[in-house]
Amino acid sequence: MIDDQVADLVEMFRQMGDPTRLKIIAACLRVPMRVSDIAAKFGLAQTLVSRHLRLLRTVRVLRADRCGKQIFCVATDEHVKRVISDMAEHV
Repeated sequence: MIDDQVADLVEMFRQMGDPTRLKIIAACLRVPMRVSDIAAKFGLAQTLVSRHLRLLRTVRVLRADRCGKQIFCVATDEHVKRVISDMAEHV
């Protein structure tokens, strides 16, 4: 593994290590969720959820899909889903 890959992995795991962000990731694993639904589910302000989502999109853990005026957040791919489910199973 080269240093750039290590740095990217460290940043990805750092972002996923935040309890609120991990809850958001878990909520978006199975079905796409709107920002407002995520905020309501966890009792958070939409602006705070948006900030967390921006960080998770930056490290390519979640992506935002637009459907009309609605934005849905979903895990980027099966790799993310496997990492989270494997770690949950490990714990």
